[in-house]
Amino acid sequence: MTEFRFHFEGVARKSRRLACLILKHPALITSILATGLVLVVRQVGGLQPLELMSFDQMIRQRPDAGQDQRLLIVAITEDDIRLQKRWPISDQVVAQLLEKLQQNQPRVIGLDIYRDVPQPPGQADLKKQLQAPNVFTVKLLDDINSSGVSPPSGMPEERVGFSDIVLDPDAVVRRNFLYAELDRESLYSFSLRLSLAYLANHRQSMQVASDHLQIGNVKFWSLTSNSGGYRGLDDRGYQVLLNYRTPNEIARQVTLTEVLNGMVDPGWVKDKLVLIGTTAPSAKDIFLTPFNLTVDQSPKTPGVVVHAQMVSQILGTVLDGRSLFWYWAEPVEMLWVWVWALVGGILAWRFRHPIALGSALGVAGVGLFITCLGVFISAGWIPFMPAAIALVVTGAGVVVYRLLHDNFHDSLTGLPNRALFMKQLRAAINDYQKNNRSALPPESPTVAVLFLGLDSFKAINDSFGHRLGDQLLIATTQRLKNCLRSSDKLARVGGDEFAILRQEIKEKEEVTDLADQLQQKVTLPYKLNGQEVFTTASIGIVLGKANSDYEPEDILRDAHTAMHRAKESGKARHEVFVTGMRVQVMTRLQLETDLRRAIERQEFQLHYQPIISLETGKVAGFEALIRWHHPQRGLVPPAEFIPVAEETDLILPLSQWIIREACLQLKVWQKQFPKDPPLLVSVNFSGRQFSQPNLVEQIEQTLQEAELDGRSLKLEITESTAMTDVESTIALLQRLKSLNLQLSIDDFGTGYSSLSYLHRFPTNTIKVDRSFVSRMGDGSEDTQIVQTIIMLGHNLGMDIVAEGVETAEQLARLRSLQCEYGQGFFFSKPLTAPDAEALLRSDPQW
Repeated sequence: MTEFRFHFEGVARKSRRLACLILKHPALITSILATGLVLVVRQVGGLQPLELMSFDQMIRQRPDAGQDQRLLIVAITEDDIRLQKRWPISDQVVAQLLEKLQQNQPRVIGLDIYRDVPQPPGQADLKKQLQAPNVFTVKLLDDINSSGVSPPSGMPEERVGFSDIVLDPDAVVRRNFLYAELDRESLYSFSLRLSLAYLANHRQSMQVASDHLQIGNVKFWSLTSNSGGYRGLDDRGYQVLLNYRTPNEIARQVTLTEVLNGMVDPGWVKDKLVLIGTTAPSAKDIFLTPFNLTVDQSPKTPGVVVHAQMVSQILGTVLDGRSLFWYWAEPVEMLWVWVWALVGGILAWRFRHPIALGSALGVAGVGLFITCLGVFISAGWIPFMPAAIALVVTGAGVVVYRLLHDNFHDSLTGLPNRALFMKQLRAAINDYQKNNRSALPPESPTVAVLFLGLDSFKAINDSFGHRLGDQLLIATTQRLKNCLRSSDKLARVGGDEFAILRQEIKEKEEVTDLADQLQQKVTLPYKLNGQEVFTTASIGIVLGKANSDYEPEDILRDAHTAMHRAKESGKARHEVFVTGMRVQVMTRLQLETDLRRAIERQEFQLHYQPIISLETGKVAGFEALIRWHHPQRGLVPPAEFIPVAEETDLILPLSQWIIREACLQLKVWQKQFPKDPPLLVSVNFSGRQFSQPNLVEQIEQTLQEAELDGRSLKLEITESTAMTDVESTIALLQRLKSLNLQLSIDDFGTGYSSLSYLHRFPTNTIKVDRSFVSRMGDGSEDTQIVQTIIMLGHNLGMDIVAEGVETAEQLARLRSLQCEYGQGFFFSKPLTAPDAEALLRSDPQW
C-alpha cells in the first residue's frame, strides 16, 4: 500500500505539473484573449458586414436546386409596357390578364403590383376579377422611411399580404418577414398568404407560437437579434432567412403579352401558383440579392422573382422537406470561435518558418471555410468570419509572443537570456532599494549573482560534436534547476555560461553553499547518447549590499570576472568577487565580449593604404587594413584586438569578411580605374586560418562572387607564421597558388630561420619590415640588410615591397636599390574607401 501511495502521489504531481504547463501555454492563453477580443467586436456588430459577405459567398457556392415547377411568373416586361404605352398599365388590361389565367384553372394567383389608385379604364372589370377566391394582392406597410400602400379597394383582408421584402443594412435581401401581430391584428406577408392558399388543398394550416410559426408539422423558427452572423438585428415579428433555391430563374416565366395573346400552354398555368409582377427595370421594383454581388455585377432581381423565391422556400419546406436555416446557441458559437483560435495558436507555436506557418494557416482557413460551407449546404449558418479572424489573430499573437520570447530567452534551453536576466536583476535591486533598504544593516547582502561557466565545454564540443554539446547544456540546465528555489532566477548568458540570481540573502555562507551544491551536481557524470561525459564548473559570486548602488551591468560583469579568476586559479572552484579582480580581468574580458558583438553588429571597416610602384610613382594597389569603430571607445587599435581575435578564433569569421570586402571593393575600382597591370589588394593572412579545412574553397568562392582574377589578390603571411609548421605551410601555399593568388612574406627579416626555406615557399613578394626601412642611412647596417633582402628576393624571382616609407630620403635610397614597391606615410596613411577612390581619381605621382 505504501509503494502504491508513493506511486500515485508521483503520478499526481506529474499530472499537476503537466496541467499547469498546459494552462500556461502561450497558445492557450493567447487563444482565450483573442477569442474574447473577437467576441467583443462581434457583439457590437463590428463583424456583421464581413459575416454577411461570407454568407453571400456561401449562398453562391450552393448547388442549384432548379426551377420550382409549382410556380409560374407572369412578367410585365419593358416590351409589354411599350406595347401598352403606359405605366402603370390600365385596370382593364390587368382584368383581362386575370381572366385569361383563370380560364386555365390556376390554384392561386398573386398580384404583385400595387392597385391602391384606380388606373382607368376597366376599374369595374378588375374589381370583379379580384373577387375570385384564389386571387391575392399586396400592400405596403408603413415604416419610418416611407408611407404605406393600401390594397385595391374592396379587397378582403384575408386575401391581402404585406410586401415581405426586408433589406439588410447593405441593402441586400436575405430575410423574409412572414408574420406579425400589431394591436391584436394578425399581419400575413404576401408570400405567406399565397403559400397558405396553395397548401389549403394539402390541409396544411398554420399555428403561431411565441418563437416560431408552424405550418403542418414544420416549424419556422423566428430569427433573433443574434441569429447566425447577425448582431443587433431588428427581429420584430416572425422573420426567417431566405434560403434561395437557385441563382437562375426560380420558375417558368411568361410575359403579359404572351398571356393576353393566348400564347401560353394551359398546362403551365393549371393548378399552379401564379405570380404577376413587373420585371422591367424602369418600374424600379428591383433588389440586390447575394447573386447580384459578384464581380460581373449581375442585374438586380425583380421583386416578383424575390417573392417567388420566398413562396418556393415555404412550399419546399412544407411539401419537400427542404431545410430551413438553423443556428447554434451563443455558448456553442463562442466555443466554436475559441477552438479555431486555439488551432491558430497551436499552428503558430508549431511552425517557426514564415512560409510554413503561412501555408499552415492558409490550409486551416480553407478547412474552416469548407467546413462552414459544408454545413451551410445543409442549411446551417455557423460563424465563419469570427472563427477565421480568431484563427489569424491568435496565430499573429503567438508569433509576436514567440518573437518577444525568443528575444529574451535562449532557444536551446528555454532559459532567460542575458537581456531578460538583466531586467530581472534590475527589478530585484529596485525592490530592495524601495522596500527594504532602510530596514537592513548597511553590510547585509541583498542579492547574490552566481556566474557559472563549464570548464571543458569547448573540448567536449570539439571531441563529440555540437549535438552532444547541446545535450550537455540542456542536461546541465536541468541539474541547475534542481538545486534552486522557485524564487531563484536562472539564465543562460553565454555559450556555456549561466547566471543565477538569488534574493533575500541572509548570510554569505548561504550563497557559497549553493555554489558548492551546483558544482557537485555538475561534476556528476553525464550519460549522453550512450557516451559518459565529465565536466566541472567554475563559479564567480557577487554579493550586493544594502548600502550599495550596484547597477545590474556591474554585478554581472563582476560575477564574470570572479568566474574567470576561478578558472585561472585551477577551475572547478568558486570565487567571491573583490574589487582588485576587476583591474586584471575586466579589460580583457570586456574587449573579448565587445569583439564578439562587433562581428555580429558589423562595427568593422576596411581602410586601404596605397602601395606605390617606385618605378612609375603610381598607385599599384592597396593593403586592406581592418579598423574597429567601437560604439563607446571609438577607434580600437588593431594591435589591441587582433591578438584577442586570434586567441578566441574570432579571427576566422573576421578574416573571411576582410577578404570578401576587399575583393568586392577592388573589383569596383578595377572597373572605374583600368590599369595594366590591374590594381591589386593585399590582405594579411592569419595563422589560425591555416587550420581551416575549407579555406581554399572559401577564397575560391569569394573570388567567384566578386568576379575577380586571383592574380589581383595578394595574401600576406608573416614570417613567424610561415615557420610554425613549414611543411604544412608549403602545402597550403601550393593549394592557394593554384587559384593564381599572389603570396607575400610579411615582416621579412625579423626571423632569419626562414632563409633556408625561402626558396621552397611559392611566394611572389617579400615585404621588408618597417623597422629596417625606418633606420636606413648612409652606410648603416640596416641599409645593408635591406639591400641584401632585395638582392635575395630578386635572385629568387620575387619582387620587393618596403614598408614604413616616411621620408623622401628613404624613397630615393629604395629606388637606388631597385626596390619595386613602397608603402608608408610618405605616400599616404591608410584611407577609407571613398578617400582611396578620390586618390585614384586624382592619379598622383611620387
